[in-house]
This record gives sequence, C-alpha cells and structure tokens, in this order.
Amino acid sequence: MKSPTSEIWLAEFRYDLPDERVAKHPVSPRDSSQLLVYKQGEITHQHFTNLANQLPKNSFLVFNDTKVIPARVYFQKPTGAIIEVFLLNPEQPTRLVQEAMRVEQTCVWACMIGNKKRWKTGEVLDLRFEVCGFGGANRSFELYAELVDSEKNWVRFSWQLIGSEENKNDSVAFVEVIKALGEIPLPPYLNRATETADGQTYQTVYSKAEGAVAAPTAGLHFTERVFQQLADKQIEHDFVTLHVGAGTFQPVKEANALAHVMHAEQMVIKKQLLENLYDHSENTIAVGTTSLRSLESLYWFGVKLFFNHNLSQAAAFSLSQNEAYEYEGQQLPDSKSAITAIIDYLENNNLEEVIAETAIYIVPGYEFKICKGLITNYHQPGSTLMLLVAAFVGNDWQKIYAEALA
Repeated sequence: MKSPTSEIWLAEFRYDLPDERVAKHPVSPRDSSQLLVYKQGEITHQHFTNLANQLPKNSFLVFNDTKVIPARVYFQKPTGAIIEVFLLNPEQPTRLVQEAMRVEQTCVWACMIGNKKRWKTGEVLDLRFEVCGFGGANRSFELYAELVDSEKNWVRFSWQLIGSEENKNDSVAFVEVIKALGEIPLPPYLNRATETADGQTYQTVYSKAEGAVAAPTAGLHFTERVFQQLADKQIEHDFVTLHVGAGTFQPVKEANALAHVMHAEQMVIKKQLLENLYDHSENTIAVGTTSLRSLESLYWFGVKLFFNHNLSQAAAFSLSQNEAYEYEGQQLPDSKSAITAIIDYLENNNLEEVIAETAIYIVPGYEFKICKGLITNYHQPGSTLMLLVAAFVGNDWQKIYAEALA
C-alpha cells in the first residue's frame, strides 16, 4: 500500500453546489430516483429501478443494516433555556452499541451539547414520556439527564416509571426511551427541520441494528421491488453493520486534508459474511461508503491476523485512520488470505461474529482490496466522502459530478 503524499489540498476536491441543487425531500417511491452509471470512463443515465441490469454478472452486494436512532433530545430548564443533547457514543456500562441500546435504568453517553453554557456539571434535567406495551396500556416514565463530565461531554441518563408502587419493577430499554423522546438527526446540509415522515423515509427498508445517528444513504433507494429484480438476475447480497457516527457530518476544516481527524465507528462482522466474501472475492460491490469503509477495514483486520494470529481481539479488530498506509514495502496477502485469517480467528475462538472499530481514512492513493464497485449518493464538496470517491474513480470524479449537476 502506497502511503498518501504529505499533502492533499482540500481545495482540489471542492465543487460549486448551490443550495437549490440539494433535494430537501426524497422522491416517492424511493426507487424512482435517477441513477448515473459510470463504467470504465463512460457515463449513462438510468433510474434506480434499472439497477439490476447495470450490474456485472454474478455481482455480490454488501449492505449496511444499521438503523438510525432518534439521537437528538431537547430538554427545557425551569428558566426556559433549551438544552440540546445529541447522542454520540455509549460509554457506561458498555461501549458496545448493540448492548447499550438494551440497557435498563441508567447509562452514560458521550454527546454533543447545544447551549452547553447554560448547563452546569451535576445539574439534572428531566422529561416525561410514555411507552406502550404494558398489558396494552401506555405507561408514563421520567427521564433524567445529568452532565457528569463537562470536558468529555459525558451525560448520565436514568429513567423510572411514574405510578403505583406495585408496578415499580416495570422497566424499558434505553432504545425505547429515545424512540419516545428523540428526534431523527437529519444531515445539516438539508437545512430543514425534522418532519414526522423522516422517521420512515430516513431509514433503509432493511435497517435492523439500532445505533446509527445517520442513515447509510445509498441504501435508501432500495425497495422490495429492486431486491426482487436482483434476485431474478441471481445477484446475491449480504449485510455488515457499521453504526454511522456524527463524524460523517464533520467538515474537513484543514487546508491539507491529511490533517483531518477521523472518528472511530463501531462495526459488527458476521462469519457468514466472511464466507460469502471469500466466495465472491472478484465481484464484491459495496452499497454505500459506510459499507465500503467496513469492507476495506475488514481486509486490514485480516492482514493484522495474517501476520500475527496471536493478537488480542482488541488489537486485531481496531483500525486507526492511517494504519492501512503503514505497510508500504511489505508483501501483503490477497483478499482471500486476509478473509481466511479472520475466519480462522472466529473458529478458533468459537465466535459467529466479532465487534470492531474503524477510523479508516480513504484518500487518493489508497488501493482498494475488497470492493470492485460502489453504489453511492453524491457527497458534499471537500468532505471525507468526496475524497473516498476520488480515491475510487480517480480524477473522473470531476466529470461525474459535472454531468450530474448539468
């Protein structure tokens, strides 16, 4: 893997994007969106309902099945001040997203906090909410939020039933609390308030694993009709889980893009996916940049185990943003060997899945190891995802985006 140059000037990956060119709402039905197809330098225009006919024979698609949680919660102080709490990462009693969603009674999350200057450390805010499901009746609960670490923006949440003593043992999971109180956090570039319909339209039809604060948006265009068309073409698919974090909205502020700091995101890799990837090593197509980052991260997890199969799980399945570029000059395993190294690790430890963290930073100069194709939406000028697309298609990204804007 060739190391990126010491400088990647962000200005070279910007383009003019007037606000009126950003669709504020999705089309209906969702698979009726337009589809630009780029193959070997040539561009054609289709609609998403024609996707199956555009894919190479025997393509294998990998989707991100994370589910967006209503991660934005508003509290009002007795003074009238509004405090906005945006969930980022669970910290206590577990850092594993899928477990943190099921915690009952209390938990601590790292958050972004709006109007933080009005919220003192140790001060408790509260909200009432209702949850249906206790004998078919709605039950009232109260949520408390306490700022426990102002420097880290750690917030402790606790909640309890309001009502008669005999029902004090009734409890709900944290995911039910935020479903009752939270708001879906739309991307800031939409420049509009969240609407009720967003709770459905800003989820993929296959979303399953709750924990993302942003949707894997390439998948938003898929419908049961499109999946059936793929099946008719004998195009197989599988899922990875990467819980998209708020870092996906984080703008690159440095002129030299290599100075940007990537946030780690949690992912879940299943043994079944690894076996499928082994069988489709020449024709894997990522649905979305989050799936692509997951699959490319997976290769590097395998590389680490290939060179040292005695690594601990924590060491093997965490990837810093520049780690993929640290193997320059080394003879690297092919994708099948890297995948086999992970499968062997899972089998030796009697595991069917493993939880990992990745902060991989894909920029021009990166050599793709797993993904042969990409289905993606368009990306903001000068964003990390714009750099990823430029890494994947080269300078033709300019031609693609100019065509789309025209």
